[in-house]
Amino acid sequence: MDEQKHPTSIAGKLQSTEEKASYDAAFKRLLSEKIILAHMMKSYLKEYQDCSVDEIARRYIEGTPEVAVIPVNPDQTNPVITGMDTADKSVNEGEVTYDILYRALVPHTNERIGLIINIEAQKKYYPGYPIVKRGIYYGARLLSSQNEREFTNSQYGKIKKVYSIWICTNPPVKKRNTVTAYEIHPRPIVGHAIDPVRHYDLMSVIIVCVGGPGTENYNGTQRMLDILLSDLKSAAEKAETLQNDYGIQMTQSMKKEAA
Repeated sequence: MDEQKHPTSIAGKLQSTEEKASYDAAFKRLLSEKIILAHMMKSYLKEYQDCSVDEIARRYIEGTPEVAVIPVNPDQTNPVITGMDTADKSVNEGEVTYDILYRALVPHTNERIGLIINIEAQKKYYPGYPIVKRGIYYGARLLSSQNEREFTNSQYGKIKKVYSIWICTNPPVKKRNTVTAYEIHPRPIVGHAIDPVRHYDLMSVIIVCVGGPGTENYNGTQRMLDILLSDLKSAAEKAETLQNDYGIQMTQSMKKEAA
């Protein structure tokens, strides 16, 4: 048998990012690759910090992530979390979609969480509103959309946790290579009577600001995302870095009968 090398899915998507006409869409598809999502989950989500990247990609990410398909706003049908839906259409705003939407199992449990990955590839970090507020809105929409899907009537105990993750490609200098989580935490006012964490830890908004080399924390997943989202590096350069530094294969072997 002869062994032939064929490009992997991620290698093909890297190549498509060089086609400027579909630049934004191509990057969304690229970041929706399970191995890339797994790197982010291990680095940024507390539930997966003790798992390997490979384990997260193979065992915990469910199905195929939806890219720019499911609605965000209430004018349309609620976005599906059990199966998935990624856009939202408002009468005034037009169609607004979740960039990437998928579900994942929580390690060592039967619980599932919903995750949104939003890639802000715009040139301005301040698009006329605070990004964190939009992140909270998206997370809240994912929570409320679980009604009639994850739970019915007053079965609020079945609500699943959601993450709204925003990757900002051109943040202010002081924010480069930073990752900040905005979460729900109790604050005792009179006495001390706090419910179990699982009852209120239901939404987290994570703002990921990438930055170039030479800045603090330019390593690991921060460096990987910066390289992936760079418009200064070729697909070949990106592929070499992913394979050599992050162990992400760019080809797969396929056996073919010798003639």
